[in-house]
Amino acid sequence: MDLFFATGNQMIYLFALIFIGFILSKLGLLPESAPKVLSVLENNVFIPALVMGTFIGNFTVDKLKSAGVLFGFSFAVMAVTVPLSVLIPKWLTKDRDTRNICTYGLAFSNFGFMGNSVVMALFPDLFMEYLIFTLPLWIMIYLWGVPQLLMPAAETNTLGSRFKRFLTPMLVGMLVGMGIGITGLSLPSALTSVIQTLGSCMSPVAMLLTGITVAKISLKSVFKDRTIYLTTAVRLLAIPLAFVGLFVLWNPSDAIVICTVCSLAMPLGLNIIVVPSAYGKDPTKAAGMALVSHLLSCITIPLVFLLLQKFILKR
Repeated sequence: MDLFFATGNQMIYLFALIFIGFILSKLGLLPESAPKVLSVLENNVFIPALVMGTFIGNFTVDKLKSAGVLFGFSFAVMAVTVPLSVLIPKWLTKDRDTRNICTYGLAFSNFGFMGNSVVMALFPDLFMEYLIFTLPLWIMIYLWGVPQLLMPAAETNTLGSRFKRFLTPMLVGMLVGMGIGITGLSLPSALTSVIQTLGSCMSPVAMLLTGITVAKISLKSVFKDRTIYLTTAVRLLAIPLAFVGLFVLWNPSDAIVICTVCSLAMPLGLNIIVVPSAYGKDPTKAAGMALVSHLLSCITIPLVFLLLQKFILKR
């Protein structure tokens, strides 16, 4: 039960931050530019700093040897989840835009903002492995998820535009951290402190941004939509529990188990709101899915980790 309570406490902490962002937005205490500013800081400063600092301190020759296994298993997981994510929404809705949002939400959880926060709190020794494991997911997001499912076709028809989206600050931070870590280069203590301090801002700012984003949703319409609940149930329960069952039968390393389940058990990613709204599409249904899944994940994530601790991690 230790992991269950630790996960529950972490979810309370994260949702307290989400609630603060929600209330600040509802009370009109934030400027209209707040979500954009926080998003820019999160994606261009805080996440790259966290990733860079993690790889600087942990990326060694021994860790490099395990990267291939994590990469391979990550692609294997996607080989199962992506086809299911394409098929399931066809049974849920006939509307093409809604179907694309459901497909993206089922294929890619909030393994970035939320996943990073959970792993950093509960399994800090495996955070670098988690970043390596999720790198193929980021590749799939920028090569297929965002351009094919969330953006208008006219915006995705050049190789250069796809490459530009793929070359993110997070990837640059990871590559720089890898280079410094593998060579053993020693950085000045002041620079190390700057990287660590900026990286520590990732989790609280991400949760505040989540609260600010979902505060703009019409709650009345959200809680009446059956598609939202069905998509959320598949995202939070069906997919992660299927892999928990697989791991009960087949006992891989704890690193593979934790990385896989953490990447699958998180709520729907916020890209389903941010990207379509940037191109003039109505984000109400997407925001509803994000809101409901984030609320229910406060219950489902601790339960999934309880099953992990009971049946897998202590064997």
